Amino acid sequence: MSAEQSDEELLAGHVAGDPQAFSELVYRHRDRLWAVAIRTMGDANEAEDALQDALISAFRRAEQFRGDAKVTTWLHRIVVNACLDRIRRRTARPTSPLPEHETTDSGLPPATDRIEQRETQLLIAEALAELPDDQREAVLLVDVEGWPIEDAARMLGCPAGTVKSRCSRGRAKLAKRLGELRNPQSAPPVQAPEGGLS
Repeated sequence: MSAEQSDEELLAGHVAGDPQAFSELVYRHRDRLWAVAIRTMGDANEAEDALQDALISAFRRAEQFRGDAKVTTWLHRIVVNACLDRIRRRTARPTSPLPEHETTDSGLPPATDRIEQRETQLLIAEALAELPDDQREAVLLVDVEGWPIEDAARMLGCPAGTVKSRCSRGRAKLAKRLGELRNPQSAPPVQAPEGGLS
C-alpha cells in the first residue's frame, strides 16, 4: 500500500473492501488518538477501552463519512464520544473500591487524593458531555488537549473566531454546570422535609 495515499483515500479504500486500508489509517494516527483518549479519560486502562470502542465504531461506520471534515477530525470526534459514553455509563453505576492494603497511620488510604482527582475528572466529563457538540469539540481541543486556536480551527474546518466563540460559550456553561455539580445544595431543593423550615 502506498504511503502517499491520503486519509480520505484510505477510508474510501476500506469502504470499498481493501483489507489493509483501515489498519494503515489507524497506524498513521494511533498516537494522536491515544493522546485524545488518555487526556479525556485520565486513566490508561479506561482510555485503552474507549479507544478500542472508538476504532470498532469507526471501522463499522466508515461509509457514513461524508467528507465535510478531515478524516482526522471525524476520528477525533468518534474517540471523544466513545470516552464520554464510557464516562456516562460509569457515572450511572460507579465502582471505585478503595485498595485494602494501603493505609496510613491515620487510617486514611493514601489513594484519597487520587480518588478526589478522579471524582473531579468525572464531574468535568459529565459537564462536557452536556455541551453542544460544537462547543465540546472546541473546548476539548483547546483547553483539554492544548491545541492552538488556529490548529483547532483547521481541524474543525471553521474560522479561528468561531473556535474562540465556541470555547467562550462552552467555558461559561461548564463553569455554571460544574458549580451546580460540586455544590448540589445550591440547586433548588427537590422537596422540603415535612415539618421543617420553609
